[in-house]
Amino acid sequence: MSGRIKTLPGGNRYVLDSFAIIGFLENELFSDQIEALLRQAQKDRAVLFLHCIHLSEVYYIILREKGQQLADLAYDRIKALPVIIIEHIEERLLKKACSFKATFPISYADSFAAALAEINHCQLLTGDPEFEPLEKKGLIRIAWLASKQTE
Repeated sequence: MSGRIKTLPGGNRYVLDSFAIIGFLENELFSDQIEALLRQAQKDRAVLFLHCIHLSEVYYIILREKGQQLADLAYDRIKALPVIIIEHIEERLLKKACSFKATFPISYADSFAAALAEINHCQLLTGDPEFEPLEKKGLIRIAWLASKQTE
């Protein structure tokens, strides 16, 4: 799959980060928001993306904290979601992610979520305050999950 994201009427295109996925799997307060978007994606009314770096981040966190069996279960559950998993790093994405990482105090994995959202004009679906500086600079648009109040 190309790093280019298809366009939908109304712009219902989102990049999910590991914060969103882990929160969904752990049934956090904002899980209903993600569930609603997953239903929309299933009906082709929204497109949801997850970079493989975030899939691997979720996997290793669960593996470390809860063991192999739950990590494998979570991995399989994520792969079954109506989410397009970007499984490569093209040069444009790599350079944009590295630029964000070099400029802002964000994790390496998060720099890829921000870059994917910026390049493809998607909203980043997250509750991670690490992304606030990028939003304040107008570099990415964020759809804040319920645990984060928007201004």
